[in-house]
Amino acid sequence: MEIAGILGGIVVLAVILIVWAISIYNRLIRMRNLKEEGWSGIDVQLKRRHDLIGNLVNTVKGYMQHERGVLEDVTRMRASAQQAGGVAAGVAAVAAAESGLSQALGRLFAVMENYPALKASENAMQLQEALNGLEHDLQMARRYYNGTVRDLNILIQSFPSNIVARRYGFREGEFFELDNAAERAAPQVSF
Repeated sequence: MEIAGILGGIVVLAVILIVWAISIYNRLIRMRNLKEEGWSGIDVQLKRRHDLIGNLVNTVKGYMQHERGVLEDVTRMRASAQQAGGVAAGVAAVAAAESGLSQALGRLFAVMENYPALKASENAMQLQEALNGLEHDLQMARRYYNGTVRDLNILIQSFPSNIVARRYGFREGEFFELDNAAERAAPQVSF
């Protein structure tokens, strides 16, 4: 009778451990999927940004003939950011490329201030407003992604879920951070 009780206790304990491990595994899967969803949101906003920047460069080309170097720099940095790839290439690589693009945009916006006809252009005004809205959307997508990365990393690092995470190869996510505080702010342009 006593052996049956011990075996029954072992079986109950084994079932509890299995249910616990499944629960942790499913939670890790959920957090990983939320992180990937967050990255997808950033990727969509970055693609929209790249398209909008291309339109902006084409719009200001006619007004800024002798500022060719600034326009070429923005175009080159835009191409670099587009080629940086998604999360597979590494969040840091994408962040670095986007940082360079933001700096080039800042130079473009500073030069645009010197062109009164450009300030009066309705198309340039619409692009400016769209870019400002897009930068806000991108900031929100970045914040969501970083929140999901934080939650996933906490789960992967915390005991006892770290045992299941390590066993099934879950890796910590990389935060999408910009290099300096000036780049964290949305570019401000006023015509």
